[in-house]
Amino acid sequence: MTVLRFPAVLLLAAVFPAEPADTVKVSSRRLDRRIELPGEFLPFQQVALRAKISGFVEQVHVDRGSQVRKDQLLVTLVAPELTARRLEAEAKVQAADARRAEAQARLLAAESTYSRLKAASATPGVVAGNDLVAAGKAVEAERAQVQAAEGSAKAARAAVEALRKIEDYLAVTAPFDGIITQRNVHPGALAGPGSEPLLHLEQISRLRLVVAVPEVEVAGIARGARVSFTVPAWPGTSFAGVIARVARSMDARTRSMAVELDVPNADGRLAPGMFPTVLWPVRKPRPSLLVPASSIVSTTERTFVIRVRDGAAEWVNVTRGAPAGGLVEVFGPLAEGDVILRRASDEIREGTKLP
Repeated sequence: MTVLRFPAVLLLAAVFPAEPADTVKVSSRRLDRRIELPGEFLPFQQVALRAKISGFVEQVHVDRGSQVRKDQLLVTLVAPELTARRLEAEAKVQAADARRAEAQARLLAAESTYSRLKAASATPGVVAGNDLVAAGKAVEAERAQVQAAEGSAKAARAAVEALRKIEDYLAVTAPFDGIITQRNVHPGALAGPGSEPLLHLEQISRLRLVVAVPEVEVAGIARGARVSFTVPAWPGTSFAGVIARVARSMDARTRSMAVELDVPNADGRLAPGMFPTVLWPVRKPRPSLLVPASSIVSTTERTFVIRVRDGAAEWVNVTRGAPAGGLVEVFGPLAEGDVILRRASDEIREGTKLP
């Protein structure tokens, strides 16, 4: 009897045929994620209030922490020299009015004389012609005096009005609703344009949140987008603001772009100077390619996935991106729908036939 002997490997292959390779398709979707960026709160409006004219502080009506309304009186100043100048100007107005009244009386008298002479001249020989002409010239002269007196009175009143407007600067008022954050003067102090600010006023019912966005993420900035953030002062509490303003200019030192968010703060829990952690949304301009983490092979020389092309293994170099659930973003010469090995290894050499 002839006994046929087959290699063990062939027998095993016949009994257990090779299983097909475990593959998966490269997927594509828009990948949105959030990164943590530091931010800084600034008042929505802030101003250092100074005295516009020199004077002594008579009364300070507010203090640090006072909430004020627009046009509210904050500080009252006094300037005796300015008061004296105004009183002098008012006296000049009275004198100018008296001169105007006197000129008007002379004008009326001259006009009356001229009218009588003109009526009498209707009778030949009663009034000399030269007398009538002289009376007419006298009326014109007195009328000019009245106009000059009226001009002087008007100028005097304008001077008084100007001094009164300057006196209005002695009352320092709030230009907008806000809170007093600094008070630097007390009654009796001399204040003026060159002195330190009397008060610091900030609007904090609405804040500006300034975030330095890295250059690589500026493409995803969307005006009007809602962005969340947290602050150390309120652990476990999430706040939100809306992207309102973009600098559109890169900082050469940090390679970042300043972006401002409007943050409502009616309850006053947030304050200028706080440094929140902003959960910045990163929105890719194009869909990302995604593969399982087990499909990526990293060696000392390269990082790649194994694509199945014409039944053979093809190494495709890629660069890792951000994780997305159970997948990983990759960059490289791949396309959506490409078939790759789900569990790749550098032991599967390029060109190896895959079942």
